[in-house]
Amino acid sequence: MAMTQAAQVKGLSDRILAEVSKVIVGKTQELKLIEACLFAGGHVLLEGVPGVAKTSMAKALASSLGLQFDRIQFTPDLLPSDIIGTYIFDQKVSDFKIRRGPIFGNIILADEINRASPKTQSALLEAMQERQVTIEGTTMPLPAPFIVLATQNPIEFEGTYPLPEAQIDRFLMRVEIGYPTREETMLMLKNLKGIMETKVQPIADAKSLQGLIPSAIWSVNVDDSIRGYITDIVEASRSHAAVRLGGSPRAATSLQTGAAGIALVEGRTYVVPDDVKRVAPYVLAHRIVLKQEAILDGVTQSTIVSQVVQSTRVP
Repeated sequence: MAMTQAAQVKGLSDRILAEVSKVIVGKTQELKLIEACLFAGGHVLLEGVPGVAKTSMAKALASSLGLQFDRIQFTPDLLPSDIIGTYIFDQKVSDFKIRRGPIFGNIILADEINRASPKTQSALLEAMQERQVTIEGTTMPLPAPFIVLATQNPIEFEGTYPLPEAQIDRFLMRVEIGYPTREETMLMLKNLKGIMETKVQPIADAKSLQGLIPSAIWSVNVDDSIRGYITDIVEASRSHAAVRLGGSPRAATSLQTGAAGIALVEGRTYVVPDDVKRVAPYVLAHRIVLKQEAILDGVTQSTIVSQVVQSTRVP
């Protein structure tokens, strides 16, 4: 990849961070991970308790990119047609026409995705994987770029449905949005008026982004030693004693594209082992299924990923 394109991606990343930081205090690491997914053409599952700015972060990101932003509030009575659209009868022309759903945007906020039924959640599968939707036999492409930012509350289970493995595997990363530090809370309270009144300004548009997403990611150099490192990590996740299902081939490809996305955000045209280490907890943890006895012993997916990465030889 030409250095000019790498510099272009780095400059865009920095401007996005600067613009979003006007309304989001802290969260630089989380925002960089979301940017990496954006440049990699992947989707993000944002997990955190209510009030930690998951929705505000998604809206600010969309505004900074000048992209069409659609929010879908997932509820138990939400239907697949409410997401992708349906045919309606037009009396003026005495014929049926397609009414497109909110999925036909660039950045889709699937808010509280685990509140919808599995049938409705599955309506996102084709859109997230194929970048298209099928409405009563008619297949239509989705606009580019296209990224789903889904949120879920990890501590509330009443009225929720666990995400199916096929659904959760479509997310390139799962990023936990935690509480701010004391200093960040103080800064937020000090600048509250400005944060509430500031409007995020677009610093890009869909046309300019189409030249970077996802073409730039495929030009990042990934050495065979890095590919071997990724393969070893994924295979180690499968053989861990506490794991029932380890990383799939999609986990391996996601680990490579996620690491390449972070390299781009940091202004590099090549992947280093630290990039793989940095994204591994966010790429692998939600794809690992633990054995029941491990769950009862208090073992977590994040713990497994940490052990696997630490035990894998670095090239």
